[in-house]
Amino acid sequence: MTYCVALRLAEGLVFASDSRTNAGVDHIATFKKLHTFEVPGERLLVLQSAGNLATTQSVVSLLRQRCTQPELSLLHAGSLYQAAEIIGATVREVIARDGGQQQTGVNYGCNLLLGGQIQGEVPRLFHLYPEGNFIEASEDTPYFQIGESKYGKPILDRVLTYHSPLDLALQCALISLDSTLRSNLSVGLPLDVLCYRKDSLHGQPCRIGEQDPAFAQLRQTWSEGLARLIGQLPPPPASWLGPSQL
Repeated sequence: MTYCVALRLAEGLVFASDSRTNAGVDHIATFKKLHTFEVPGERLLVLQSAGNLATTQSVVSLLRQRCTQPELSLLHAGSLYQAAEIIGATVREVIARDGGQQQTGVNYGCNLLLGGQIQGEVPRLFHLYPEGNFIEASEDTPYFQIGESKYGKPILDRVLTYHSPLDLALQCALISLDSTLRSNLSVGLPLDVLCYRKDSLHGQPCRIGEQDPAFAQLRQTWSEGLARLIGQLPPPPASWLGPSQL
């Protein structure tokens, strides 16, 4: 399993992904799920992947191979929308190819998040489905999740808005991942993170490992803060507790 989250905000974009993949308890490995396609000063595209590993690796490999073919290249797409169309077509191509040899019970599907900015456009964010179609994030819905999303959703819903500062959004994304790490063993460190400021047209992913002191402090502060807050909640009324036991 995996967990990836991407946020589209007034100030820019935030991407965060775990790196664990597994096919049972004896087959756990680390694979990068955050990929960049960049022409510095002209465009930055970030692709995150979840689902069948063979499918996602084939899709990313084909997209990189075709960077020299203008009609199929993410580095030549005229807009983020056109880039999403190219990726969607590639997903359909790979699934049709591999699905023709499909064994019973094998799911070749994948979900992808595509975000970034091309010069002349505002930053944009898309969620692409296994069928190759996609939807776009908006001010009302400023984030997308793929993979094991349920554990990390509450913090995003309660705190994040389109106008949240970029540093706060990054903290929310990391806490969202930490919540998932604590609740699901199929999601694991290290994390790949990219924080993109609007109109910079450049971004550098960073990797956060188990021993990263800043991430360790964030996790500890969040856990301790939650525990303190629970202790400060008003007591429930007696009617909620039912009859007392003598």
